[in-house]
Amino acid sequence: MGNHWLSKLDEYERLMRLDKPIGILLLLWPTLWALWMASPGGHPNWVVLWIFLLGTVLMRSAGCVINDYADRDFDGHVRRTRNRPLASGTVTPKEALLLALVLSIFAFLLILPLNHLVWALSVPALFLAGSYPYTKRFLAIPQAYLGIAFGFGIPMAYAALRGSVPMQAWILLMANVFWAIAYDTEYAMVDREDDLKIGIRTSAITFGRMDVTAIMLCYALTLGLLVWLGWQEKRGVFFYLGIIVAAGIAVYHYTIIRNREPERCFKAFLHNNWLGASVFAGLLLDEILR
Repeated sequence: MGNHWLSKLDEYERLMRLDKPIGILLLLWPTLWALWMASPGGHPNWVVLWIFLLGTVLMRSAGCVINDYADRDFDGHVRRTRNRPLASGTVTPKEALLLALVLSIFAFLLILPLNHLVWALSVPALFLAGSYPYTKRFLAIPQAYLGIAFGFGIPMAYAALRGSVPMQAWILLMANVFWAIAYDTEYAMVDREDDLKIGIRTSAITFGRMDVTAIMLCYALTLGLLVWLGWQEKRGVFFYLGIIVAAGIAVYHYTIIRNREPERCFKAFLHNNWLGASVFAGLLLDEILR
C-alpha cells in the first residue's frame, strides 16, 4: 500500500511538472519585476513576497494539471508528451480535476491576508489559467493568451502593494505577453509537425516561415516596453544594463533557432530563464545602488 501511494505521489508530481521548474521560473520573473516596481522604495513587503512566491508555484502546478486534462486525448499522439501521466493512464481524469481543485483552493487561501482587490483579481487569474489549454483549439496565437495568464501576477502584485492597478502594470503585462509569444513559439517549434497532424493551433504554425522573425520582433517589443517603463520611472544605469544583457541573450537565441532544429529551439526556450533573470537583476541592482 505504501509503495502504491509513493508511486501515485510521483505521478502527481510529474503531472504538476514539479520535475520541470522552467514554467515556474517563467511565471515567477514577471511577478518579481512587478513586486519590485510596485513597492515603495523598491523593498516589497516580505509577507507579500512569500505569498506570491508560493502562489506562483501552486498556480503553475494547477495550470499544468488542467493543461494535461484538456490535452489528454492529444498528448498520446505527440512524441514529447506521450508519456505524461494522463496520456499514459497512470493518473485518471477524475484524479487530475481533484488535484487542480485542491491546488486552486490552497492558492486562494494564500491570498486571504491581502486586500479585496487582490481577491477580485484572483477570479480572472483562475479563469485564464483554466481556459488557456482550450484556446489551442481556436486561437491563431494562443501564446498571447498564455502571456496574459502567465503575467496576471503583475496586476495582482500592484493591487497587493498599492491597492490599485495603475497603467504601468498593464504596460508591464503587455511586455510579458510579447515575451511569452517569443519563448512559447520557440517551444511550439519543437512540436510543429505533430501539432499539424493532430490539428492543434500554435503561433509556430500561424507564423510559418516568419516564425524566427516574429520571435525576434516580440523580444524587441518586450525590451522596448521595459525601457519605456524604466524611462517613465527614472530608473538608473543598472536597470538599463540588465536590459542590455537581456537583449544580448535574445540575439543569442536567434543564433540557436535560425535553423529551426527542434532540439535547439527547445534549448532556446529553456534559456529564457536567464533573460527574465537579467531584467530582474538589473532592477534589483538599480534599487540597491540608488
